[in-house]
Amino acid sequence: MNIAVLNLHRDIDEDALKKLFIGYGEVDSCEIVLDKKEGTSKGFGFVVMNNEAEANDAILGLHATRVNKQKIRVKAAGLPAS
Repeated sequence: MNIAVLNLHRDIDEDALKKLFIGYGEVDSCEIVLDKKEGTSKGFGFVVMNNEAEANDAILGLHATRVNKQKIRVKAAGLPAS
């Protein structure tokens, strides 16, 4: 399942993002979306977890939690934010 992670602190990197999700199961891939011109984070990224149950647990467990003092939003990619 492809998971969108929104409202990330601009300093978080892919390793830190992966560490958030690894506690819920196997992370297939992880990407922070970068501004092409500046090379800095745009404040969101994507995590892929192949096990749907683990992915759903991660979404439920991480949505609306605070990471680096920012409340993140976590949802299945392609779905409207709740």
